Amino acid sequence: MEYFCLTDTGKLRDHNEDSVIVSENKNGEILMAVADGMGGHQAGEIASSLAVTHLDKKFSSLESIGSYDEAVDWIKETVSTVNMLIYKYTEENPQSAGMGTTLVLAILTPEFLVFGNIGDSSGYIVRNNKLFKITQDHTLVSLLISTGELTDEEARHHPRKNVLMKALGVGVNIDMDIFHVENEVSGIFLCSDGLTNVLNDEQIMKVLSEDSLIEDKVHKLILKSNNRGGPDNISVAYLNKGGDNK
Repeated sequence: MEYFCLTDTGKLRDHNEDSVIVSENKNGEILMAVADGMGGHQAGEIASSLAVTHLDKKFSSLESIGSYDEAVDWIKETVSTVNMLIYKYTEENPQSAGMGTTLVLAILTPEFLVFGNIGDSSGYIVRNNKLFKITQDHTLVSLLISTGELTDEEARHHPRKNVLMKALGVGVNIDMDIFHVENEVSGIFLCSDGLTNVLNDEQIMKVLSEDSLIEDKVHKLILKSNNRGGPDNISVAYLNKGGDNK
């Protein structure tokens, strides 16, 4: 098993509001997380950093995450704490009004795999040399797709495609989606929308399938995004368990 993560400012933004980690606890269990911050005066950078730093600190100090149910409880409790940390920061720093962040995470143990997300950063698994999206975006266009008001193609070009319906730090209460996935996968892939807005699943999987170092694959995905204009910050966390995807 190998993993690598990287974040990049992109070509059009003047600073990076994304944060990304892959963390290992004392039992060798893995936490992956990508956060895409939002807000003026570099507040988005603060929000995403608060999220992943707190998650990393709490997870890496654990002896073990425990059972699946214990992992879900840990995710909900820790993300709730993160939400309040961001919310209180905004209250104490009025210039950061509107600050928040998306968050997608995955926890892998020998017994289970669980994803959590809020916002529009994406979580995937790799199985049988194919990429499968696990998470669901909390965006206005996703809501309109679910009600039949927009097609997938219309949503891709919608002028308000990046309007979030949920994010961390914008309210006292938070409701994070949790997804239990069979852990017989060959890879786990998390990214911010700076990648998925310019590369589709097939283009991403083509790079992940290459016979190259994991670091080179992640670098190449970011390079491809920047070659297509790099309109947003780009973050990727990739874990390769081996098996059908080298």
